[in-house]
Amino acid sequence: MKLSRDFANKSACLSITLSSRIKHILHCTLFVTVLCLFQYFSSVLKVPDDPAEEDNPWIQYGVFGTCTLYALRFVTFLSLPQVIFNVIGLTFYNCFPDKVTLKGSPLLAPYVCIRVVTRGDYPELVKNNVNRNMNKCIDSGLENFLIEVVTDKPIGLEPQRKVRELVVPTDYQTTTGALFKARALQYCLEDKVNILNDNDWIVHLDEETLLTENSVRGILNFVMDGKHHIGQGLITYANEEVVNWITTLADSFRVSDDMGKLRAQFYWFHKPLFSFKGSFVVTQVAAERAVSFDNGRDGSIAEDCYFAMKAYSMGYSFNFIEGDMWEKSPFTLMDFIQQRKRWIQGILLVVHSKAIPLRYKWLLGCACYSWVTLPLSVSNILLAAWFPIPCPAIMDFTVVFIGGVNIYMFIFGVLKSFNVYRFGFLKLCLCLMSAVAVLPFNLIIENIAVLWGYFGNKHKFYVVNKNIGNPITV
Repeated sequence: MKLSRDFANKSACLSITLSSRIKHILHCTLFVTVLCLFQYFSSVLKVPDDPAEEDNPWIQYGVFGTCTLYALRFVTFLSLPQVIFNVIGLTFYNCFPDKVTLKGSPLLAPYVCIRVVTRGDYPELVKNNVNRNMNKCIDSGLENFLIEVVTDKPIGLEPQRKVRELVVPTDYQTTTGALFKARALQYCLEDKVNILNDNDWIVHLDEETLLTENSVRGILNFVMDGKHHIGQGLITYANEEVVNWITTLADSFRVSDDMGKLRAQFYWFHKPLFSFKGSFVVTQVAAERAVSFDNGRDGSIAEDCYFAMKAYSMGYSFNFIEGDMWEKSPFTLMDFIQQRKRWIQGILLVVHSKAIPLRYKWLLGCACYSWVTLPLSVSNILLAAWFPIPCPAIMDFTVVFIGGVNIYMFIFGVLKSFNVYRFGFLKLCLCLMSAVAVLPFNLIIENIAVLWGYFGNKHKFYVVNKNIGNPITV
């Protein structure tokens, strides 16, 4: 036991002493190694064709069968654009940046409103997180700020100078009939409710989102720079108590997605080519009011995605924000499925919306339909063995490349989320192996969510239970 503890301590010390640049180089080396191993073993395991026994698929399976098999292979390529962006983000930019340093005095920063949206079902959770975020803002040197809680039900927050509780009236309706979170967000923008100036900034958080000092500094740098209207940063899910290891390991992919695709699209193009998520969003008030959340029923399920694509079509500029915020993965598998189902349904509504021109959302459409067709892509694993068809070498290489990148994203997500100083080297290794081990299970869960989301009612908004004191069990 003592030997194991000493080994963990030494590993943690080594992690601390390694420079940010060295960590990134090691990560890139591991990335390339994994991709090369995938290509090598795919070629080794592939059964060589015997010219004497080779069959013509057009004769063996017929025209319809052969066309179907090739079409299923090409479905995999829908995810290629986002895979390329993930590779760019994970390699071109340092994935282990140093502590965020302020580029100016917080006293000179514009006014910041930290807006938390909740239904009000878990008042104690909201109260605790408001207090924690308040203390974090003060510790980080933030001066000109307000924490605003927007809720459907009264929370009962203690009156404070820098805290505002805003209860959405039950009879409030937007002009287009926006629902759920979009309705609450739009209520804040109404002339009689809004107390912010056009040059102020809004930081959007979910009820369970926790600020860190790095994220506050990153926000300050972003708003003081003032070059872009909308920004977003990294969220990690393995902080403090891990409630459900399976869902937390599955969410390691989302961490890689933030560090990969999200950074690449914002650093290179300053546009949400693949959209973004709804928390750790920073917007200038004038831009948010111009775009608005009043986007009807179709813009109310994935209101964040609709807002991003609408803002993109209106010419607003985006950037990535340094630092990270903390959230927790869904506590139960059913919540995990329901969460993914809502995302799929909401993004589908955005992709199919006639209000957003195709030229702004075609990459989002590719990403969305690569997710929707996941059951078809997964079926290729069996079909390639049962009904082999000859494919060009470049096609085989690309398919293996896509698979290798997606699997490595789970590995990197664990490396980024699970701090070796906190967990120890042995436990980190166990987490890495577990992340790969739960991949088949994660595929099953994602496929269930896809099928349920595609064929289910697309205008329902399921809220995941994030109250750690009262988790629902499945």
